[in-house]
Amino acid sequence: MTDHEPQAVKARYARRNAAADEARYSLYANAAALQAQQERLRAMARIWQAHGWSSLTQRPMLEVGCGSAGNLHDLVRLGATPACLTGLELLPERAAAARALLPAGVAIAEGDAALAPVHPASQDAVLAFTLFSSLLDEGYRRHLADVIWQWVAPGGGVLVYDFVVNNPANSDVQGIPLRELSILFPGAQIHSRRVTLAPPLARRLPAPAIAPASTLLWFLRTHRLTWAVKPR
Repeated sequence: MTDHEPQAVKARYARRNAAADEARYSLYANAAALQAQQERLRAMARIWQAHGWSSLTQRPMLEVGCGSAGNLHDLVRLGATPACLTGLELLPERAAAARALLPAGVAIAEGDAALAPVHPASQDAVLAFTLFSSLLDEGYRRHLADVIWQWVAPGGGVLVYDFVVNNPANSDVQGIPLRELSILFPGAQIHSRRVTLAPPLARRLPAPAIAPASTLLWFLRTHRLTWAVKPR
């Protein structure tokens, strides 16, 4: 493992075109991004309901790499208690944006998540959305997965949303197939489903056609939503 990976991640993000990212992921301006978010929220609710959770109220939940807090905001809309939510973010400007967006009760911590002072077995769910695909150092990726796993309470889990194939247009990320998640969380009970129509295709479709295309062309879904459960 190398402890240089967090700095390498910062450098990769610094190379990105912020304006292009904002347009690509805007829920208001990009119908494909909105469809992907809505599909993901429905899948999250189904996964947790099948797990026996009738509500997210009062459940401690944490997101690693929370960015500008879109996912944490979604958890609040799903009924999570703000005071029970925590976001960890490496980039200072994104942590500041998260604090500005979220209710005051949500805790946002800045810095390397592997060093965060999170108590063992304190979280019912830890979210890792497009996190592991951004970590190119295999040793650091496995170390962070080990740290995250320690935070999860028995009967809770890690919810991973990530793409499963490499992006030939972006060498700063790599696909995380299901077998890799089984290695990262070897003691977990894995529940996984394919989601998200390939974004380059979805962005070319008229808005009303995206959801039907995602259903019909399920084999062109490029991401997985995986619930890795810690046994009791």
